[in-house]
Amino acid sequence: MNDELLYQIALTQVSHIGFVQARILVQHLGSASAIFKASPSSLEKIEGIGEVRANSIKKFSDFESARKEMNFLEKYKVKPLFMTDTDYPQRLLHCYDLPVLLYYKGKTDLNATKIIAIVGTRSNTEYGKHFTEKLIKDLVAHQVVIASGLAFGIDAIAHKAAMKNKLPTIGVVGHGLDQMYPPQHVVLAKEMVNEGGGILTEFRSGVKPDKHNFPGRNRIVAGICDATIVIETGIKGGSMITADLANGYNRDVFALPGKVTDQKSMGCNQLIQSNKAILLTDAQQFIQVMGWEEKQNVQGPRQRVLFIELSADEKRVIESLNEKEVMHIDELNLRTGLSNSAIAAAILNLELQNVIETLPGKLYKVIR
Repeated sequence: MNDELLYQIALTQVSHIGFVQARILVQHLGSASAIFKASPSSLEKIEGIGEVRANSIKKFSDFESARKEMNFLEKYKVKPLFMTDTDYPQRLLHCYDLPVLLYYKGKTDLNATKIIAIVGTRSNTEYGKHFTEKLIKDLVAHQVVIASGLAFGIDAIAHKAAMKNKLPTIGVVGHGLDQMYPPQHVVLAKEMVNEGGGILTEFRSGVKPDKHNFPGRNRIVAGICDATIVIETGIKGGSMITADLANGYNRDVFALPGKVTDQKSMGCNQLIQSNKAILLTDAQQFIQVMGWEEKQNVQGPRQRVLFIELSADEKRVIESLNEKEVMHIDELNLRTGLSNSAIAAAILNLELQNVIETLPGKLYKVIR
């Protein structure tokens, strides 16, 4: 454990410094240690920080608490993941409210090619249980990682079904890793870690599973995944929050439809009706929508159209994509400065001309 980690943990404890401010500071100064070593005058000049936040950083003195957390991490082999680390879930970097620091107990790659969230009610029906188990079984060939919130009901069913089918599964919790909530899932959590999965949180040890922590937990579930699948939920609840967050992050959302008279399906039906979720029928349909089908190359690779005449908008998209191997739609929007409708039209035309390729999770790349 190093001094940089000490400052990283401390940064999450400074009053008046939230996710947004921490990200701004890291972008300007490069590291947590540089933030604490900067002068108050230089800190307050950074847009979005100001005098009050600059003074909060300089007056912070509870480094002993951060050292205790470092000892906890070392003792229990918990891996800290700061926002600039390569092992940090890169999908979260496209979320404006990304966690500054994550704590991870597990082996699964948080940047695996295919990660999906399966969430739903705590009081599921047999219909929801059966569909969840069959869906996961039918996804085995695609080696997906299953993420959920380790709650009763659909969450636990998804975690157990993943392990039964030898798929890694990640539980995102709303408390520190010195405890487990609900306590009945202590054994389940250990099994998930032992079977190659993991437990992830943004909360340090000692933080209790208070109600206000769970919306934050839900944003991580939505943010680390390519898609969120909602299996049975009422109009209100954590699953609806997760679906809304996933939509806000430009991630695909799917919902299992149910009877219009069924209280446990009303949330799913509403998501579908309001075009916030795609109606989910089975694994094959999900695979098709996500673009995960194995492409048959019977006639050889498609040939790119020669001497393509690109519009100004299309040229801006290509220029931006050439800067990185793969780019998320949010970053593409930011780099090109185009409106949503303009960039959508440009992307469609470029796809039709076989110039760019769409990847799961609303990622794009130039076909070389």
